[in-house]
Formats: sequence, structure tokens, C-alpha cells
Amino acid sequence: MRKALITCLALAAALVVAATASGRTDATKAAGAIPGCSPASLNLLAEGTLTIGTDNPAFPPWWGGTPKKPWQVSDPASGKGYESAVAYQIAKRLGLAKGDVKWVAVPFNNSFKPGKKPFDFYMAQVSYKPERAKNVTFSTAYYYVDQAVVGIKGTPIASVRSLAGLRKYKLGAQIGTTSYEYIVKTIKPTRQPSVFDSNADAVAALKNKQIDGLVVDYPSTGYITGVQVPTSKVVGRLRQAGAGREYFGLIFSRGNVLVKCVDKALTAMKADGTLARLERIWLAQSGGAPVLK
Repeated sequence: MRKALITCLALAAALVVAATASGRTDATKAAGAIPGCSPASLNLLAEGTLTIGTDNPAFPPWWGGTPKKPWQVSDPASGKGYESAVAYQIAKRLGLAKGDVKWVAVPFNNSFKPGKKPFDFYMAQVSYKPERAKNVTFSTAYYYVDQAVVGIKGTPIASVRSLAGLRKYKLGAQIGTTSYEYIVKTIKPTRQPSVFDSNADAVAALKNKQIDGLVVDYPSTGYITGVQVPTSKVVGRLRQAGAGREYFGLIFSRGNVLVKCVDKALTAMKADGTLARLERIWLAQSGGAPVLK
């Protein structure tokens, strides 16, 4: 009996040491999990690890921090920037620690193509569209978005105050985005719009005056006008076409049941004000750009 007691005490001591070294035990790790969504029950690519995909470069204000290879501009693992902050809040509510999150670089357009995915979910300002949802599963909204047009200060487009006024200009956007869709379906310019493989290429085209105006999501305009192209300005915000509001959702492999737990986390974050707080921290806009009608 005494020998058994000594063995049990030794085992308990070993567990305490292990917990201290790692910073948590499995029980502690799961303590913050949503009921029915403990780490052990999640449908993850790798047990105990949440693999998140995003585009590279990762731009502010969605991402922040000093980049480490292979990342450019920002570091998704920093916890800085709206999307990074949201991702780690989701992980926390699923009972996972920051060290349990792994980031992988995946091109934007590959995220919603059919087929097996190298991530548990993907976030890179991907708007929900019914045609995309045929290939992948979307989460509930984590951000509702407006589009905007950016032009170079002092050029004719900078003085435009209506949608009709944009039609004669050379506009551009990243391929496969709702920004490009807004150009062709709502603005309907008289000149063929330019499409670019990445938003970085589109921004470079604006800087080099290969296009008159760049259409992007409104929160991204702050980094473009403040850092990437300081000679540019927000010409105006663009009202959404159609009845439904455009929103960003997380992307999962088609039918992945993990989305149910992530949706519960996002719903809780909306209810307790977490998403609104993170928006105020990371997506606050300086000044109000006019709405082009």
C-alpha cells in the first residue's frame, strides 16, 4: 500500500512539473472551450493544433507585427490587426492557447477553389458569395464591409462625387474579388478595368498611374493612403449593390463540421461586444469619406 501511495505521489508531482513547463495541462487548456467544442472533440487537421490559412503579403489593418519568414509586410501570428486578433479570440474560445495556432500562406483565389485544403479555416477578407459557397463552407460573418475607390491626389478622379463620374476612368482591382465585381456590375465603366493577381500588384499599378482608381474594401484604404501610396486619397465609399450586406466569412473545406464550433465562438463574440471592440481598436477610420451615389 505504502509503495503504491509513493508511486501515485510521484506521478502527481511529475504531472505538476509537466504542467508548469508547458504552462497548462489538458484540463486547463480545455477550460475555456465552448460546451461541446473542447479541443479533443474538434475536427482539426492536426490534433491540438488549429491551422489557419491567409494570403501573403498580409496587410494592415487586418494584420500587424513585424514579419518573419515566409511572411511579408505583417506577421499573422502577432495577434495584431483585426483578423489576427479575431483568430486568436476564436482559438481561445475553443480552448486552445496561442501556441496551438499554426499559420500557413495560401493565395486568396486558392482559398475557395474546390478540393482538399491545407488549413482548418482561412481568413483574408473573403466575402461570402453563393458561387464560392458551392465549393467551400463559410462561417457566419465576422465583419460587414463597404467598398471604396482610391485615386491619386490632384488627378481628375480625385474630385469625383458620384458613381456616374467614375465611369470614364481606368479602374482596377484584384482578380476574383468583390471589389472587381463592384466595378463591372455596379460602376460599369466605359473603359476595360484592369485585374491583378494580388492586391499588392493593384496598389503598385495605382502608384505608377497605370490605373486612375483602385477599388478595395474600405478599411484597407487607410494603409494604402497612409503608407503604400501617400500621394493617394479615398475618393469615396461605394454603397453595396443588392439587398444583402457584403460580409467577410471564414472558409472551411466543404462540409467541415468544425464550422459549427467556430460559429458558436463568433456568435458569442458578437453578443459580448468582442467583435465591436476589436473593430474599434484595429479598423477605426480617420475622417469620413463621402458616399458616392
